[in-house]
Amino acid sequence: MTTPVLALTVGDPVGIGPEITASTLAEFAGSTDHHGIAVGDLVAMRKAVDVLGLDVEVRAVDGWDTEPAGEGVIDVYDIGVLGDDMPEWGTVDGRAGKAALEAIEVATRAAMDQQVAGIVTGPINKEAIWAAGSKHLGHTEMLGELTGVTKQDTMFVVRNDQHGGHHLRIFFATRHMSLRKALDAITVDNQVESIERAYRALQVFGVDQPRLATAAINPHGGENGAFGDEEIETLRPAVERVNEGGKQIAGPIPADSVFHQGLVGRYDGVLSQYHDQGHIAAKTYDFDGTISVTVGLPILRTSVDHGTAFDIAGTGKADHGTMRSAYLAAVDYSPFVEGIREEYLPR
Repeated sequence: MTTPVLALTVGDPVGIGPEITASTLAEFAGSTDHHGIAVGDLVAMRKAVDVLGLDVEVRAVDGWDTEPAGEGVIDVYDIGVLGDDMPEWGTVDGRAGKAALEAIEVATRAAMDQQVAGIVTGPINKEAIWAAGSKHLGHTEMLGELTGVTKQDTMFVVRNDQHGGHHLRIFFATRHMSLRKALDAITVDNQVESIERAYRALQVFGVDQPRLATAAINPHGGENGAFGDEEIETLRPAVERVNEGGKQIAGPIPADSVFHQGLVGRYDGVLSQYHDQGHIAAKTYDFDGTISVTVGLPILRTSVDHGTAFDIAGTGKADHGTMRSAYLAAVDYSPFVEGIREEYLPR
């Protein structure tokens, strides 16, 4: 796909999704090497353009192969859920939830059918999609069902422009569970599996010979057992087992230094042991620039990592920095779409 077409779902149409999508597409409307198309209701995108005061035309398209019109025109694949009847900005509404769900389904089908190179997802509201009848907790579960995938991982991408635009990818051995339960969940076998999946993801997303490090759990990496023995009993044996197979995984390395080492180019990826360990490192360094890639789907999916911000929706105050970063990451990773599909398409 020489000129990648990317589908940007606006998320909840009465959150900040339409505004950050409109701002992103307006910025790149004149680009000739990629084409972003918003997926949502035309009424939401037109209202977003109005509140932002953007001097652009909102054009409805009905095909993914539509040629971009150039600077000053943003394209919308109108899903036609709301018509002209848009709910109030910043409210939980089942109609808005239905629109958010439909946009995800339309974009995902297009990616599965290889009509678009990938999808970039805006923020949804869980209460709104539940009001629309969804049983899912969020994007991850929904995309899993739509693509037939049961195992997915999160890969954060943090870019350090001060060091030649080096990209650090952060993976997570555990995610949405309490810290106490996360520590119990980190066994040698589970750690080996997490390392192997992260290493393979780096390869699939364009790193031929990955340099992967694992983060320690305890202060100073446990100080040889003085501050905890997880490194001795769990993390180090897992790294050694993986390295016996020919890889060269580093670690466990104290968490107060390993993410910095990755950002300056020593490693391509770091395996964070629990949710906040990696999130704090990435978001403290670059909150707006840190984006999420879902690994394990047979499609390319990048995403903002923030919510619908109902309190400022419709005011034009939303910063589109994270959506911009998610879009550019999808452009960067679009050459690897075929490999992503081959690796993760359910057999």
